[in-house]
Amino acid sequence: MKRQLPLMIVLVLGIAFTVQFFIPSRASEVTYQTALQWWLVMSSFAMVLALGSLVNHHVLKIKRRKEHWAFSWVTLAGLLVMGALGIMGGPSVGLRWANAAYNQLFLFVQAPMDSAMFAILAFYMASASYRAFRARSKEATVLLIAGFVVMLGIIPFGAMLWRRIPDISEWIMMVPNMASKRGILLGIGLGSTATALKIILGIERSWLGGSGK
Repeated sequence: MKRQLPLMIVLVLGIAFTVQFFIPSRASEVTYQTALQWWLVMSSFAMVLALGSLVNHHVLKIKRRKEHWAFSWVTLAGLLVMGALGIMGGPSVGLRWANAAYNQLFLFVQAPMDSAMFAILAFYMASASYRAFRARSKEATVLLIAGFVVMLGIIPFGAMLWRRIPDISEWIMMVPNMASKRGILLGIGLGSTATALKIILGIERSWLGGSGK
């Protein structure tokens, strides 16, 4: 019964909200908005669980002196300080100094670290592009040429070489690239629909945990 009850709930709600989407009405709209509010409440509990898991992970890492365990102290300290400042500077408490300190830490600590992380990712992207763009086949050659033209069209140097390069770059992005992107999105949509149907009908049960049977 512990496994059958969740399957019954998923089946009933899955069918109900599918019908609501295709046959909208006032009652179904109210039901959908109520369910959405409940989903927001449950997602808040999920965030609490995620927070507890994060704290537990780093506490165990500190206790067992695992590799780079000192950075766990930084993570926990940042979590505690930013959380406390966010609560004290929020509308419920409204301490101006806490709000100012929160903004200062966000703008001058977190934002530069985010920028540095994305700057490092640029080198990984360049390495991956080099490996992908090597002309080992006809398809790779087409990818190499298209990528080179698009990059030239983005930078001002491309327009200096030939004024039509930005137009060609835009055409590549809007026509062949968009066509392939829509094909990928269509495949993702069909795959998501198939997975949702398998979950609603009880064919896919791995989300229940255990063996999924």
